[in-house]
Amino acid sequence: MYRYDEFDAAFVAGRVEQFRDQVVRRLNGELNEDQFRPLRLMNGLYLQLHAYMLRIAVPYGTLSSKQMRKLAHIARTYDRGYGHFTTRQNIQFNWPRLKDVPLILDELASVEMHSLQTSGNCIRNVTTDQFAGAAADEILDPRPVAEIIRQWSSIHPEFTYLPRKFKIAITGSPNDRAAIKFHDIGLMAQTNPNGDIGWAVYVGGGLGRTPMVAKLINGFVPHEHLLAYLESILRVYNRYGRRDNKFKARIKILVHEEGLEVIKGQVEQEFAEIRGGVLTLPQEELDRITTYFAPPQFANSGPTAFDLEAIRLTDPSFARFIENNTHPHKQIGYTSVTVSLKPIGGAPGDASDAQMDAIADIAERYSADELRVTHEQNLVLPHVAIGELRLVYDALVRANLADGNIGEISDMITCPGLDFCALANARSIPIAQEISRKFSAPERQKEIGELKIKISGCINACGHHHVGHIGILGVEKKGTELYQITLGGDATEDAAVGNILGRGFVAEEVPGAIEKLVDTYLAARTSRDESFIAAVRRLGDAPFKEALYGAS
Repeated sequence: MYRYDEFDAAFVAGRVEQFRDQVVRRLNGELNEDQFRPLRLMNGLYLQLHAYMLRIAVPYGTLSSKQMRKLAHIARTYDRGYGHFTTRQNIQFNWPRLKDVPLILDELASVEMHSLQTSGNCIRNVTTDQFAGAAADEILDPRPVAEIIRQWSSIHPEFTYLPRKFKIAITGSPNDRAAIKFHDIGLMAQTNPNGDIGWAVYVGGGLGRTPMVAKLINGFVPHEHLLAYLESILRVYNRYGRRDNKFKARIKILVHEEGLEVIKGQVEQEFAEIRGGVLTLPQEELDRITTYFAPPQFANSGPTAFDLEAIRLTDPSFARFIENNTHPHKQIGYTSVTVSLKPIGGAPGDASDAQMDAIADIAERYSADELRVTHEQNLVLPHVAIGELRLVYDALVRANLADGNIGEISDMITCPGLDFCALANARSIPIAQEISRKFSAPERQKEIGELKIKISGCINACGHHHVGHIGILGVEKKGTELYQITLGGDATEDAAVGNILGRGFVAEEVPGAIEKLVDTYLAARTSRDESFIAAVRRLGDAPFKEALYGAS
């Protein structure tokens, strides 16, 4: 997994000392907030509504038990006893005191972690499929390539001050679990007719006030030339991206205004000049980094499947957990387990220090000392023997982490909203809490099936509302928080942006509005096998609009 090399260790230590001095100067008044702002943002420190917030990088969502224990320690020692896992596979602490931040960065450095490039107009944390290296359907493990991209992009001298922040996602599977088509650059593993593995490259995706689905710019870039191709895209963006208007500064706007073919021509011209140069990846370097991600030593014996029907008769909660929270593993006799951070009535994505300690212990004992953070604000134990799943489940029950609701209506993505964020127009966490309470019955959730609700407290779309099967956007109108509902979004390989259904609802009306949409689906679906999103695509918006607003 991710590890520091000599450069990383020395560089991070130097940055910590540099920032320590900057904090001292801010506290004694030598720097005012305007002067301090660009310095703190370079170190992942934001000023929120009530306090500073520190965002910590989790490269491609991979953590060791030791690192998770350190996060628990930080939550306990320097914050209010919890952390918030984000859609960028990072973790945020919402209440650190400014004087303590250098101490936190020291603590992070001791376990090969940092907060660099979690803010600012630079290449942000690279994200990937939470089941990378374990999923039965993947073409290859994308994490070695993600690590190479991390090394290439970290403090890249040419791309430290881009027109706007820049996000890259990568998946090794044809089933996109990394939302690659809603990133500035998305990468999907491909095999060409000769059997060689390379990358389909998508460019110009994103959410926010102008949501766009990324476009395919190159269907197959070989491993060895991937960095050169990425650098070519970044050079074109850095040269031509808008710097006069931050709302039009993302690469999606450049691609939209100039046209894909124009941008592709410029990228190919750059690529022709640098291809075969210093950015070419030698196979030996690929092999060296791939050894960081060698699979664990799997046991050769033990059960290879679940007797789900028998378990349903004796323990329905465990059966629900197996059905919803496990994912097929490439190794026979193993499964990947998603740990829900979406308890009924809880704040989605939050985990207490005690829960972080508990899951670190579980990962160390039962998952090859490895954890993953998902872009849907949950955690994953990637390598669990089927024969030990009951022990894992029992340990999760003791930690209040055993909700078997992955993919169901209560498994919502939610941004911090107006409870924390200075940019938000409306609260989002209380809306999620009330929806989860309304649909709390496991039987009701099972009847509904897969349904992805995503909630944002402002147009910046940190809750990915545009790509929710049902999206909820908080807006402010004449001092009132209103919630606009969208329908039909999808963050998978079938990427789509949801449609706005009509006027917004006040907070108290939102759970009832969601129930009307759900009831409309249940009444109209052709069978229990027709999912919510499939029914929306078949029916269109009209019956759902009528359910919310009456006949037009």
